[in-house]
Amino acid sequence: MHRVLASLAIAVLSLACGADHEPEGSGGAGGAVAPPTTFGGDRPVELFVPSSYDAATPAPLLILLHGYRASGLAQEVLFRLEPIAEARGVLYAHPDGTVDSEGSKFWNATELCCDFDGTGVDDPSYLIGLVDAISAAYNVDPKRVFFAGHSNGHFMSYRMACDHADRVAAIAGLAGGMFQDPASCAAEEPVSVLHMHGTADEAVPYDLAAEASAAAWAGFNGCEDVPVAAPNIDLESSIEGAETTVQIWNGCAPGTATELWSIEGGKHIPNLGSDFGATLVDWLLAHPKP
Repeated sequence: MHRVLASLAIAVLSLACGADHEPEGSGGAGGAVAPPTTFGGDRPVELFVPSSYDAATPAPLLILLHGYRASGLAQEVLFRLEPIAEARGVLYAHPDGTVDSEGSKFWNATELCCDFDGTGVDDPSYLIGLVDAISAAYNVDPKRVFFAGHSNGHFMSYRMACDHADRVAAIAGLAGGMFQDPASCAAEEPVSVLHMHGTADEAVPYDLAAEASAAAWAGFNGCEDVPVAAPNIDLESSIEGAETTVQIWNGCAPGTATELWSIEGGKHIPNLGSDFGATLVDWLLAHPKP
């Protein structure tokens, strides 16, 4: 598959950092030492801690994975998940992949995308290590660990579901896909999956990735063979009306779901509506591990 052109032009960025939100009951004169907010070792990432975080209450954790040639910060600008994480009380991070010979950040997800230099970098271990490190410092609910991604990051979200099905509750992604051979997926238990994809995607063709990936996970999740249609929704702001068709597989393993949302006429980088972030996060939160 050709390289995924997912670079984003950003003129001005002004985002609140997780360090601005001090966990309840920490810091201050005579108080406990605040836990760290930077994780990831030689690939550091700042954890966003919602102002409502209470160390006594387990909180969900969401990791957002960027597309090829993008970055964690650029992906946040596109998806706008931080305000939703604040509103929903979600611990949230958007790490960076490594840099290839062309200076582009990437995730080594599958044979299709996007370790084009053949570095063999072990991104599944890096990312599950990130979950472990955050969980050691914060009260993370082990039944609500989620991954989301775009393009290469969507491929990587699938890889995390395959390699760490025992740790990942659900994934939601846009414009990516599974392994070319679903038998390469090592998932040993169900993971809820939401696959979103534009039917006019010029970089990761819909016909090659969307239906096959969702159907493969419907099989892993023990769902019925044929999905049913649900009411259309509106994800793309530049396409009039409710352009996105929704297919849901019934009969999945208890507490799990598999859905395919097809953005009719949508490109690789759609014009996402203002409700996209809330729609994505709320879907994930509705699908904890049983």
